[in-house]
Amino acid sequence: MMTKILPFLSWFKGYNMNSLRADAISGLTVALVLIPQSMAYAQLAGLPAYYGLYASFLPPMVAALFGSSRQLATGPVAVVSLMTAASLEPLATAGSEGYIAYAVMLALMVGLFQLALGILRLGLVVNFLSHPVVNGFTNAAAIIIASSQLSKMFGVYVDKGEHHYETIIRVFEAAFHYTHWPTFVMGAFAFAIMYGLKWMWPKGPNVLVAVAATTLISWAAGYQHNTTAPIEAIVSPEAKQWIGSFNEAMARIPELAGERAAAYEAMEASRKENNIQTVLKAEHAATALTYHMDRLKEEAHAYREQIRLLKLRAVSQPDGSVRFYPEGCLPAGAPHDGRIWRIKVGNQPISQDNLTLMGGGAVVGEIPRGLPSFSIPKIDGNIVFHLFPYAAIISLLGFMEAISIAKAMAAKTGQRLDPNQELIGQGLANICGAIGKSYPTSGSFSRSAVNLQAGAVSGLSSVFTSVAVVIVLLFFTPLLYYLPQSVLAAVIMMAVIGLINVSGFVHAWKAQWYDGAISIITFVCTLGFAPHLDKGIMIGVVLSLAVFLYKNMRPKVVSLSRHEDEALRCSVTHGLKECPYISMVRFDGPLFFANASYLEDKITEFMRNKKDLKHIIIVANGINDIDASGEETLSLLVDRVRSAGVDISLSGVNESVMSVLDRTYFTAKIGKDHIYPTMEKAIASIHGDAHASASETGCPLLPAYRPA
Repeated sequence: MMTKILPFLSWFKGYNMNSLRADAISGLTVALVLIPQSMAYAQLAGLPAYYGLYASFLPPMVAALFGSSRQLATGPVAVVSLMTAASLEPLATAGSEGYIAYAVMLALMVGLFQLALGILRLGLVVNFLSHPVVNGFTNAAAIIIASSQLSKMFGVYVDKGEHHYETIIRVFEAAFHYTHWPTFVMGAFAFAIMYGLKWMWPKGPNVLVAVAATTLISWAAGYQHNTTAPIEAIVSPEAKQWIGSFNEAMARIPELAGERAAAYEAMEASRKENNIQTVLKAEHAATALTYHMDRLKEEAHAYREQIRLLKLRAVSQPDGSVRFYPEGCLPAGAPHDGRIWRIKVGNQPISQDNLTLMGGGAVVGEIPRGLPSFSIPKIDGNIVFHLFPYAAIISLLGFMEAISIAKAMAAKTGQRLDPNQELIGQGLANICGAIGKSYPTSGSFSRSAVNLQAGAVSGLSSVFTSVAVVIVLLFFTPLLYYLPQSVLAAVIMMAVIGLINVSGFVHAWKAQWYDGAISIITFVCTLGFAPHLDKGIMIGVVLSLAVFLYKNMRPKVVSLSRHEDEALRCSVTHGLKECPYISMVRFDGPLFFANASYLEDKITEFMRNKKDLKHIIIVANGINDIDASGEETLSLLVDRVRSAGVDISLSGVNESVMSVLDRTYFTAKIGKDHIYPTMEKAIASIHGDAHASASETGCPLLPAYRPA
């Protein structure tokens, strides 16, 4: 009982110093991969990089303590990070305080959802996500994740479009003219290190080496080169006009948002008072304000693009000050510092007294030293309602990824897994992570593989991983300041390459063409609707359920005949001659309200096609369940068939179906002598009477029959 409540107690049976040493080494090895990966994934989720570290010190330890897998490495992962960004972008600006608060609340919701499923023993609900759907979604997500990092690789800044492909088009347009080559070279160098070490030293910490080398180069070479200046230092009337207009638009948007919120409050108050006229006025005002806000956002976007595309050259003045001229507008013979400067612009008004100008590449920047404050996330009912579908999808996707990895490792170690216990572990990991300012996490395939290869014996390796992350947060965060953003982009792109699995589409198509079609449709829809990833996966789930329902509403109903190997097989599939006097009809599937009439239609069709038919044998081996509608249909079939002068029997009825037939007195109606345990006994008993006046020399149902 104690090991069910506290699964980690089972770790210590036969545990010794060798096991402790193996767990310590594997835990530290995983930490070397986790630390840079987690920072990269946090930025993929739209959060500051250090939130990846916050998501890496409680979730791995808690998931290991309360899960069932001893080698599963939990923490930030690519797909869950992408889903987090997709769910939060409509609510707040990426990286803002509100956005971070919603991400932490989403982690709590995911944890509660997973914990509830685990406690209620509902781990099987993950089966609603079929493998073709997950394969299509994962392949699309890998492409979306990789392409989302292109702007950081090229060192360009663009506003996101309504769809992901629109954003990528903007990135390529900007990169064609304004690629920051030091940024691109730094990212490409990181790629070269990771690929080279993966080839020469497969088990080595290639990610850590790439991060350490590029961070050192970034620090030594002055890769980041920012400065500040007043707007008067910009020698460009157009730039000053763009900045002023941008600030006006950005300052007006929050004011209109406040007015719209007041209009919505007035509308709700009027609804309670049943004042229809006031409700309509408030609704009209809210709609007009929304339209005005959208127009201002479009204006701000246009000005922001103009400011971002502006290339400046710095020219020192005789008085020691620096003035910035647009490229191509430098005074004749004026020397400049050789750098291209850009004005830093985001989603806030630009300070005209203290403009930030970027003359180098982007780095991670300052990471707060120490652990985050621990607190329960504040719950907002309206936000919870919006995030619930995303929380459910993230919960199921994350759990499916975690349990798939755990099963793959259990096949090698011989360990017994409990999916419901794993749900509890993942749920508690996300709940505790939310208290420690984490965003949603899950099991990682790459880090779990590292954990297994490093020789992890128990979940204590994940405890060592968490301790290593805590040490980094407490003492080593200043070392990460100069880590280039393009290197984190390279880390993400390197990690998601393994998610692309084209053979999954081929395999699904070979298994069933409709599974392959569902996988491809899910893939295309996920790409097309991105960043609204929930639409792609929901289309896949709906298609899977529709195919499932269609197959159950129209199960396979075939007429059997004797094959040359003496087995009874489908006469149409194998081109077999049928007996004109006996029809052996096999029904494959449960007989219930949705398909009962289909069986009736098929029986009628067989009777219409065989004018000399004397007996119908319903082969019930494939009927594993029956409801009241199914039993009622069988009862009506007995009456109809016998009234037409044809007898009817059943064969191969299993115990659960037979108990239903006994309770409803169907057995008495059809006659116990008309229910046979096997098909062969049914043929042996019925054949003589059915062929009493037959003129044929051999029957296609008999074992000795050989077609001419």
